[in-house]
Amino acid sequence: MGPSAILADALSMNLVFLAIGLLAGGGIVYVLLNFIAKQQLAAARQQALQVIDEAKNQAEVIVEKGKIDAEKERIAKLKEFEKQSSQIREELKEEQRRLEKREDNLDKKLDVLASKERALDQTEARLAQKESALAAREQELDGILKEQRATLLKISGMSVEEARQQVLTRIKHEVEHDAAALVEKTLAEARDTAQQKAREVIITAIQRYATEHTSVATVSTVDIPSDDMKGRVIGREGRNIRAFEKATGVDVIVDDTPGVVVVSAFDPVRREIARLALERLIMDGRIHPTRIEEVVADVSKEVAAQIVERGKKAGVEANVGGLNRKQIELLGRLSYRTSYGQNVLQHSIEVAYLCQIMADELGLDSGLARRCGLLHDIGKAVDHEVEGGHPQIGADICRRFGEREEVLNAIAGHHGDIEATSPYTPLVAAADAISASRPGSRRESLERYVKRLEQLEGIASSFAGVQQAYAVQAGREVRVIVDSTKLDDRMAAKTAYDIAKQIEQQLTYPGEVKITLIRETRSVEYAR
Repeated sequence: MGPSAILADALSMNLVFLAIGLLAGGGIVYVLLNFIAKQQLAAARQQALQVIDEAKNQAEVIVEKGKIDAEKERIAKLKEFEKQSSQIREELKEEQRRLEKREDNLDKKLDVLASKERALDQTEARLAQKESALAAREQELDGILKEQRATLLKISGMSVEEARQQVLTRIKHEVEHDAAALVEKTLAEARDTAQQKAREVIITAIQRYATEHTSVATVSTVDIPSDDMKGRVIGREGRNIRAFEKATGVDVIVDDTPGVVVVSAFDPVRREIARLALERLIMDGRIHPTRIEEVVADVSKEVAAQIVERGKKAGVEANVGGLNRKQIELLGRLSYRTSYGQNVLQHSIEVAYLCQIMADELGLDSGLARRCGLLHDIGKAVDHEVEGGHPQIGADICRRFGEREEVLNAIAGHHGDIEATSPYTPLVAAADAISASRPGSRRESLERYVKRLEQLEGIASSFAGVQQAYAVQAGREVRVIVDSTKLDDRMAAKTAYDIAKQIEQQLTYPGEVKITLIRETRSVEYAR
């Protein structure tokens, strides 16, 4: 055999052995895979049985829990049903009680109605008897009257006409007497009614006219920025201050008071001119006699124009036309005049409005009433220059400008200096008193103010249980602090009421006073 044959035989033998090995390995692998599959199948079956058992256990637990929840819900529903049933039973019982009570009331009302019907029947029976008795009595009286008339005619010997005339004469005298008594009664009622009507008219006028509180003070001081400026106002050897006083007609007081120069003059217009001129000179800084004269002249023209403008504005505001220029100027001058702190021009406008309101209530001429009210204090514009009282001065001025007699009488007589000859004079007097006396119109002296506050606090402190009392808000309110251990809430309210009543009885004050009573209990503890 050659080498190639040997090689082929060896190769074929290797292939045979390889095939046999492959077959044997495949069988072993098959056996192993089959064994593994059987083991996995058994494990899967075991796991499936466990899952089934767990599912059965969970199902039993869920079913048991569902039974418990269903039982709980049944019990809750049963309780709710019992509760609703109990409420319904209570409502039915309450409704039954109301119905029984209503039935009892109806029975009582029926008994009352039955008794009233019986009483009415008895009353009707008695009235029928009385009517029959009255009818019989009237017939008997008619017969008696006829007999008496015949007897009287026989005795007196008068005819029927003569008797009638005598009766009429007697009746006439009786009627005249009754008429006189009625007239006297009517006059008395008219006087009472007139007083009541007057009060109503005045109250209505006060309520319908609401104005600002006009209590203001006339400023107569000028601020000086420094002592150096004060020296310049005085000037070398006082020449500037002398030139200023000569140009304005006022007295300038320069004392040790820092930062202030006082301007004093009886004429309010001059004082205002001096104040404005001095302020302008201080602001300008150039103070010498020539400059003083120029500034005073300029300010005088401005104030004169302002006076006319204010007078015109007052006439328009009060709706009073046809005023003379001199009257307008005098009205404007009143804006610089005050009476107890009350601006006289504002007071005149207020009086004009009050006169109009009262005239409307009384059916009088409201325009004429406004004119009387606006011009009633015009004399105050020049009463420091003319001798006499301001009512007569004002009447004389307005007489020169052709005012009506009603206006002149109202001006001259609004303080009772002369007899009132027109209904507008008492109207002006009443409006003037209302405007001057209403709360806030005029200043109250410091002494009276302090005394009133002390009286308010004293009255409040005099009550039992009051610890402290304070008058606040310018005497418009009294705050009272009481001891909570001595006064309860009911007694606190009564104490506040008693304090208010005692203040009303003992004090005189504008407006109203509020009583605020404070009662509190404080509990204090400390955490340590």
